[in-house]
Amino acid sequence: MSAQSLFVTDTLLMQEGDGAEVLRLFPIPRRMMNYDPFVLWDHFTIEPGNGFPTHPHRGFEAITYMFSGSMEHKDNLGNQSTVTAGGAQRFTAGRGIEHSEMPSSQGESSGIQLWINLPQRLKQIEPGYQQVDSESIPVQQVDDAKVRIIVGESSPLQIKTDIRYYDVQLPAAGQYVESVPGGFRGLVYVMRGAIEVNGQSLEEGQALFFETLSELAVKGQQDSRFMLVMGRPHGEPIQQRGPFVD
Repeated sequence: MSAQSLFVTDTLLMQEGDGAEVLRLFPIPRRMMNYDPFVLWDHFTIEPGNGFPTHPHRGFEAITYMFSGSMEHKDNLGNQSTVTAGGAQRFTAGRGIEHSEMPSSQGESSGIQLWINLPQRLKQIEPGYQQVDSESIPVQQVDDAKVRIIVGESSPLQIKTDIRYYDVQLPAAGQYVESVPGGFRGLVYVMRGAIEVNGQSLEEGQALFFETLSELAVKGQQDSRFMLVMGRPHGEPIQQRGPFVD
């Protein structure tokens, strides 16, 4: 991509797991398979009785961030815990993990699952798990925006790749400016409302991908909520085969 490039894409509705619906940004064959260091972005909605029964993973880390309902994580390491709205779960697949993710038995559960690649030197590390509940997610007021820091300097959630991951609420006509660390690339995904990012308009369900920027300037066209994630690419080939990233 050229200097200071931006491009916009929509999600694609897909079925995953056992009856779960996801709005996927990537991987989508013949459109976008990944965005180094990010491997998968799913905005999921799950009804009771559906979900993700036990399955294996290898070679990456994943963050599940909840908007509504709850999600129970259970794995072969002996971890079993439930995260509710506003909280996050992180698992490190490393050399291999088996886990299930099942929603609340009452009402709809929704959130974002984000996969982050591990560099080749860390592909064989021990698997692990961390949960951070809603009350432990730091919240800051930045310009006119309320920013929940899922991953960042003040967040307790730890991963192996240098990224920033924010949940941002911005009122209509509000402004929010965020610096982009040197060498980072990322995306802005609109959950609700409409915004303008560096002059580019975005509506609900759309994402703007960026790189080689030093700053993101966001204006609220409506009362809005959006996700911002950015990170430093590993610069290595990403070989994804279903649940494995080698």
